[in-house]
Amino acid sequence: MREILPALNGWWSAGSPFGLATVVAVSRSAPRDPGAAMAVGPDGEVLGSVSGGCVEGAVHELAQESLADGRARLETFGYSDEDAFAVGLTCGGEITVLVRPVTPERDPAFGAVAESVAAGRPVTTATVTDGPAARGAVLAVWPDEVRGTLGAPGLDAAVTADARGELALGATGVRHYGPHGERREDAVSVFLHSYAPPPRMLVFGAIDYAAAVARIGDFLGYRVTVCDARPVFATPRRFPPGTEVVVDWPHRYLRGAETDGRTVICVLTHDPKFDVPLLREALRRPAAYIGAMGSRRTHDERRARLVEAGLDGAELARLRSPIGLDLGARTPEEVAVSVAAEIVALRWGGSGGPLTGTEGAVHPPSPFEDSSSPKA
Repeated sequence: MREILPALNGWWSAGSPFGLATVVAVSRSAPRDPGAAMAVGPDGEVLGSVSGGCVEGAVHELAQESLADGRARLETFGYSDEDAFAVGLTCGGEITVLVRPVTPERDPAFGAVAESVAAGRPVTTATVTDGPAARGAVLAVWPDEVRGTLGAPGLDAAVTADARGELALGATGVRHYGPHGERREDAVSVFLHSYAPPPRMLVFGAIDYAAAVARIGDFLGYRVTVCDARPVFATPRRFPPGTEVVVDWPHRYLRGAETDGRTVICVLTHDPKFDVPLLREALRRPAAYIGAMGSRRTHDERRARLVEAGLDGAELARLRSPIGLDLGARTPEEVAVSVAAEIVALRWGGSGGPLTGTEGAVHPPSPFEDSSSPKA
C-alpha cells in the first residue's frame, strides 16, 4: 500500500472515486502479506497488486462492482484442485481481500493518512472487515489523534487503544471485538494496518562494502545511515542517493541514535578501536540484527575483547559474525547480497539453505497469519 499511496491521494484529492482492495489475512504459502493493496481508478486504471498476478482479474471486477454499488466486499481466494481454470492462487496459499469504495465523503481522513505516511509520521488505519458494524468503515489513529468512526463509541475506544499498541510494534493484522468493543467477543473483525516509519539500517565503516550494503538496504526498504569517524571516507558522493552519511565515532553516534526491534546494525569497520566500543553499545540495545565483518580470527579476537569489556553470553549470542550467509561471496556487491540474505532469513525464520533441499511451504508462516481471520 505504501508505494501506491501518493497516486491514490491524487485521486482522492481530485474527488475521483476508486476501488481499494487490501489483503487482510493470509494462510500457508500466500504470495503477499497483509496490507498489500491494489486500486482500480474510475477509468479502470490499476495500481498495485494483491497476489502478484494470480487473482488480479477477479479483484478488478470486484473493485468495479464496489464502485458501482458503494458496498464493501470480503472475498477469499485459494487454490482449486477441482477446476484447473478456476480463479485462485497457484501457490497453494490463501488470501482474504477486503474491497471497498474510497471517496472523500466515505473516507475523509484518507488524505491525512497518505500525507502522514509520506512524511514518516506513524499512523494506523482500522477497517471493519466483518460483523454487524458497517463493513469498510475506517478509523484513522495517530499517537495523538483519531479521525473517523466504526459506528460505536465503545468499539472506537477499544480499537484506538489496540491500534496504538500495534503501531508501536509496526504490526499489522486482524483483531476481534464485540459490537461495542468487548474484548472477549468476536462479532466484529477489524483490520489494523500500521504505517510505521521505515526501519533503520545503520552501517558503520565507510568502505566499498558499506556502499554496496547501503544500496541493497535501500532496496529492501530501510532508511540507511552510514557512519565513520574518518571524514576523508565518510563523504556522501561515495554512497547511493538518499543515504545519510555521518562523520562521528561509531559508538558515540550509536549511543545517541534511536533503535528498535526492527533496526539492522552492520559493523564493517573490523578495527578493534572502533569495533569493541561500538559492539558493546549495540549488543545492549534493541535491534533485529547485529552483524560484524571480519575473518574467523578477527571474530575470535573481537569476541575475547568483548568478554573483557564485560559482555555476557546472552549479549554475545546476538552477534552475527562473520557477517552474512555462506554464499562464497567475494565482491562488495556479492557480500551485500550475503548480508541481506542473512537479514531476511533471520526476519522470517528461513534456513538459509537451497529450497530444493527443503520440504513444505515455500514461504515460512507469516507472523501476521491469523487462523481465526474472517472468511468471505
